[in-house]
Amino acid sequence: MIIDDVHRGIHKRKKRKRVGRGPGSGHGKTSGRGHNGYGSRAGSSTRRGFEGGQTPLFMRVAKRGFNNRAFADLVVVINVRDIENHFEDGDDITPEVLRSKGLIHGKYDAVKLLANGELTKKVTVKLHRVSASAEEKVTQVGGAVELLVRPSRMLLAEQSS
Repeated sequence: MIIDDVHRGIHKRKKRKRVGRGPGSGHGKTSGRGHNGYGSRAGSSTRRGFEGGQTPLFMRVAKRGFNNRAFADLVVVINVRDIENHFEDGDDITPEVLRSKGLIHGKYDAVKLLANGELTKKVTVKLHRVSASAEEKVTQVGGAVELLVRPSRMLLAEQSS
């Protein structure tokens, strides 16, 4: 390799392709459009999704409903095991307390209690959602479950405007 060759042929500003400027340019006569056909004509362009006459993918796929996940509630999950490990007998468990203990973080729409693990402490659970088996475990040891009512997004949007 010759060190002088390293940058040969590399230019800061590449010249644009000038088509239709004679046979010596390499892009003369048909100007890179081939001979006949739709693509050789002025004003030719294919629409998005065109597959050469074959039925396009967007028409082949079934069109039956759509669930927009952008509007789904973001639910943070906490387990009975976490309550057993981080709380004492008689404590109130609310989203604010869970956040302060570092068990939940970030943005969420609801906090749900699930039944993974065992519970031996009598606690009061005040969360947005509780699974049936988790509620059973909490009430078996003498605890209580209260569901927090969260205002819907529609109401929040009306209040802000």
